[in-house]
Amino acid sequence: MPPSPIARLRKIALKLPEAHEVETWGSPTFRVRNKIFAMYAAADTHHGSGRPGVWIKTGSENQELMLQFAPKRFFYPPYVGKSGWVGVYLDTVCDWSELPELLKDAYRMTAPKKLLQQLD
Repeated sequence: MPPSPIARLRKIALKLPEAHEVETWGSPTFRVRNKIFAMYAAADTHHGSGRPGVWIKTGSENQELMLQFAPKRFFYPPYVGKSGWVGVYLDTVCDWSELPELLKDAYRMTAPKKLLQQLD
């Protein structure tokens, strides 16, 4: 049996410098220091609405492009969508080779400069 979406997400997100997981609002959130850069959206909660996903911090310009050009892979997440975050479905439409870069971009928007040096 393949790993669950949350197990795969954890493996990617927790590789980032000082990234850690904290359960908030009943869902795993991924943080650097005390700031969230991604949040798991389980299929069986209102966060996931029937499909597993992850909410990722992004800029509103990127959010718009992702939603416009790949609406089957990305979605507008409740609560944080208005701040530019984007949802990524973690089921059969997920591009698991692209997800690490999306998470890294979200991390870059959140992490302090000293930690960003460890990425490159």
